[in-house]
Amino acid sequence: MVYLLVHLVLQPVRVDGDSMFPDLHNGDYLISTPVPFWFGKPEPGEIVIVKNPLDPSQNLVKRIIAVPGDRLSIRDGRVYIDGELLREPYLSDEPPWVERNDYPLSASSIVLGPHDYFVMGDNRNVSLDSRFFGPVPRSDIEAEVVFRVWPLTEIGQLSTAHPTLVRLPS
Repeated sequence: MVYLLVHLVLQPVRVDGDSMFPDLHNGDYLISTPVPFWFGKPEPGEIVIVKNPLDPSQNLVKRIIAVPGDRLSIRDGRVYIDGELLREPYLSDEPPWVERNDYPLSASSIVLGPHDYFVMGDNRNVSLDSRFFGPVPRSDIEAEVVFRVWPLTEIGQLSTAHPTLVRLPS
């Protein structure tokens, strides 16, 4: 009974790739849990486990960027929510974000549906994320990443640096 309970509440995850660099590295072992989402909704800035829409047999580790009802646009590597610049303290300035740095391509912005979330990796130049496959439904967000267990030098709770909106001058 305890074994089953632990496996329902705590789920081990291994990072495969560099899409979440610099916070997470290829080969890191993490602990995720669905518990926060039993009682609340995913929030911007949270690192989550999401089903890969292009291959549902795989999971991806990504960060929530926008939530239901948000109007999102990305221009020249800057994310805007409801017309305000999103300041993302977890991003590295090196290397500069140049790959797929505009979204959507055919419109000025998108409005997320009532159950849709926009997820992205922190290493935007190499991340397979919502810029490629669009917003993901809430039902495809499986758990929140809460703890790193490997490497031992990095063991500990992951910080959830939340992005902030910056009002632009009119």
